[in-house]
Amino acid sequence: MNNTTSSPSNKNLVKEILSWKKKREAVILAHVYQPGEIQDIADFTGDSLFLSQQAAKTKAKVIVFCGVQFMAETASILSPEKIVLLPEIKAGCPLADMAPAEKVKSKIKELPKAVVISYVNSSAVVKSLSDYCCTSANAVQIARSIPTEKEILFFPDMNLADFTAKKSKRKIIPWPGFCPTHYLLTRDDIIKAKELHPQALLLVHPECRPEVCNLADYIGSTRGIIKFASNNPAKEYIIGTEMGIFHPLKKNNPDKDFFPASENMICQNMKLITLEKVLHSLKKLEPQVIVPEDIRKKSLKALNRMIEIS
Repeated sequence: MNNTTSSPSNKNLVKEILSWKKKREAVILAHVYQPGEIQDIADFTGDSLFLSQQAAKTKAKVIVFCGVQFMAETASILSPEKIVLLPEIKAGCPLADMAPAEKVKSKIKELPKAVVISYVNSSAVVKSLSDYCCTSANAVQIARSIPTEKEILFFPDMNLADFTAKKSKRKIIPWPGFCPTHYLLTRDDIIKAKELHPQALLLVHPECRPEVCNLADYIGSTRGIIKFASNNPAKEYIIGTEMGIFHPLKKNNPDKDFFPASENMICQNMKLITLEKVLHSLKKLEPQVIVPEDIRKKSLKALNRMIEIS
């Protein structure tokens, strides 16, 4: 991903954003699937777990969350006294939408003794129905903390549930949801990429299909993938996750080569936030994301359990 913050118009925008950030006593958080110029202005970039941790401990008065709806909701749950801004309120998550709260409630009623884990990629209401939250970085750790005799209901990603069940050796009942971006990646895509780059290691996200994960040299969260590539001596990598990750990968490892497992892995929702929208958010203190207090308190229990275990 190209760094476009160096253009004259963007330089002026960045200067104005930094000025307003100071006035508002704000912190900017950006997921690594965001455009490169958004990552470059952020105080913290990372995966959902890392950004959740930053949201929980920041002393800033305003959190500008450059991500999607569920991420801003999570920040609001963890820091209700702060103003949480999502520069593009239409930035949603199709995966989270695959687990509507009413259907989740019905499933939980069917299995009242099951422990409920909801992936952080779920709505605040679904989090409020859960015993634990998890991210792709700590799902296995959370599952292992649950007694082996207990059944686990896992919402909403079936591929992460499959990966977690195999690694944790727990009985997990998955919800039939999936990330459309990661689901695009097929076994055939991997075979073609390996033919083109036979020396490259394959690093994939656990939201990918099981048949893709089975071919990987490493399976992990976005932060895990970046860490693995940075610490491993290999010089070539095939990357199986959203294309935004190439920005930090190349920035942190200029001497290494990274190849997309598929160039179709672009989350359009993650690309909706722009420098102009960040500036507007800081100036107007909108759009704000506020989770109703009754939902927030219930969700907080599940999130705090996750953060404590992690």
